[in-house]
Amino acid sequence: MSRVLAAALLSLCVPGGLEAGDVQDAVLVLEASPGTPGSDATGAPPRFVLLEDGQVFVGGSSLVETGRLEKREAQSLSKRATALRKLPGIGSPIAFGGPSPSTLRLRVFEKQPLEIVATGDPALAPPPLAALGALLGELLDFHHPSLRPYAPSAFAINVRQARLTGGCRAWTFAFPIAEALTVSRSVPAAEASGWPTGAMPASVCVDDRRYVVTLRPLLPAERP
Repeated sequence: MSRVLAAALLSLCVPGGLEAGDVQDAVLVLEASPGTPGSDATGAPPRFVLLEDGQVFVGGSSLVETGRLEKREAQSLSKRATALRKLPGIGSPIAFGGPSPSTLRLRVFEKQPLEIVATGDPALAPPPLAALGALLGELLDFHHPSLRPYAPSAFAINVRQARLTGGCRAWTFAFPIAEALTVSRSVPAAEASGWPTGAMPASVCVDDRRYVVTLRPLLPAERP
């Protein structure tokens, strides 16, 4: 971690092929740790996704919106992201500082893949990183007239053995909870009805054990 700017910004190559959580045909993906009290990052949808055809997804703690950019708008975002490679020190761990504990992960998939992990408030980016701070700030608060609610067809389920304060609910899915502890699984949206989704976790009791369960909205062609 850099003490000059204070926490994490990493630039690395992303391995070829889709991995869990990757979105097919993505040009740009921003993930942000949720700030809602009691939230769990394992269930949070991506904060921003731009696909090759200009479709975008904008996520909050639980809900996701989708829209489509004009060609020039999509190209502008893509060029700004690609230009980040030229910033001085982009390969060194850097943080923006400030009171915000947020962790941001920006991935650029054009040409040589780039990954940037940052902490802190992008508005406090120093002059050499102003372009990065401006892009992150814009994507974190992205608005577009085409955005409409997105209804996922499935959710990625994450389970870990832990205890939340308060009561718990029964496990209602068709496969054993032990399987979800070791294998990446998804569940149809209909089966997730009535469960908290996104970054808000559920407490589950099975026999004498307690579990924390999150259901992350899956985007089209995204693996759980």
